[in-house]
Amino acid sequence: MITVEVAYATPQLQKIVTLQVASGTTPRQAAVASDIGQFFPEADLAGADMGIFGKVVKADEYALQEGDRVEVYRPLIADPKEVRKARAAKVKAEI
Repeated sequence: MITVEVAYATPQLQKIVTLQVASGTTPRQAAVASDIGQFFPEADLAGADMGIFGKVVKADEYALQEGDRVEVYRPLIADPKEVRKARAAKVKAEI
């Protein structure tokens, strides 16, 4: 067994759950086993992108290692490229 953490956050609430899983467990399996969904019913654990310490991994393929922190990512509200374009256009219009 190895010890890992599963993290999920909203602007209002952040939660990290520590649990023991078998070697070879995937991030998605750990997220489901953590039962973090009880704190965040809106979390889509079956389809969410996930990462380990800020680096996106294939949630159904990566084998967790001792001490890994699985981060469950929420979907983006706005496309960052479009936000930057809009900001640049606003600055250009003000000049």
